[in-house]
Amino acid sequence: MSGICDGRVIIITGAGGGLGREYALAFGAAGAKVLVNDINAQAAADTVADIQRAGGKALANTQDITNYEQSESIVRTAIDHFGDLHVVINNAGICRDRMFASMTEQEWDQVISVHLKGHFCISSHAVHYWRDQFKEGHQVDARIINTSSGAGLNGSIGQSNYAAAKGGIASLTLNQAAELRRYGITANGLAPAARTGMSEEAFADMMKKPENGSFDYYDPANVAPLVVWLGSKHSADCTGRLFEVVGGEISVADGWRSTLSVDKGAKWQAEEVGEAVQVLMSRETPAQKVYGA
Repeated sequence: MSGICDGRVIIITGAGGGLGREYALAFGAAGAKVLVNDINAQAAADTVADIQRAGGKALANTQDITNYEQSESIVRTAIDHFGDLHVVINNAGICRDRMFASMTEQEWDQVISVHLKGHFCISSHAVHYWRDQFKEGHQVDARIINTSSGAGLNGSIGQSNYAAAKGGIASLTLNQAAELRRYGITANGLAPAARTGMSEEAFADMMKKPENGSFDYYDPANVAPLVVWLGSKHSADCTGRLFEVVGGEISVADGWRSTLSVDKGAKWQAEEVGEAVQVLMSRETPAQKVYGA
């Protein structure tokens, strides 16, 4: 097979189902060699079989992305099996939804670990490989594609752990883009809205498939073309962006920006601050509402 990602080697975490599976199938169809990582061995094997059945190249892997040593093994497996590595797509995630006042430490730690630490572990080892290539004089054309969320950008009622992890991933993406460009590595993020196991649980009615054969707005396959383009050589000039994508819509999330300040020119007294805050609030463009608010 050949296509926009012909010969490129891709690692996709959480690729046994949902968005990750659609990314894997799309990359396989675009000529890439895909390492399909998922803790569900059967799901990973099924994704690999479907890629291979369509004429693509893929390998299943079930190692733990939250374990730093196992993440190194995942990266090394892709390089040893396919001969190189070009793209890491951090997609795996879980939800442990609960209102903040009732959330347990375990529920917090599990979500932060899978999302935020999982993004660090795989990317860290991939960057070590790419940086070594760069230092040896090789041309590097590498990609990190992270998965944030509207919950991370705007907040989401009942998902403070998930929102915090996804907000951290958005900031991580900005840092990676700024620090890694010198080595030939770009970093971009996604805030996709699609029908997955996690989203169906939280938004069952909204995510239902249409029954009349019309465009399936929340089909996870709708997100895959953007991800494939970001993983290709054609996206080399695009870094530090966070894309929101749903249905046929693609937009770029506009990040935090400082407003025009109120400047006293001297130290404020506590009694004076309230009036300054009222001025600032009167000028601001309201943020998008927290999901569920």
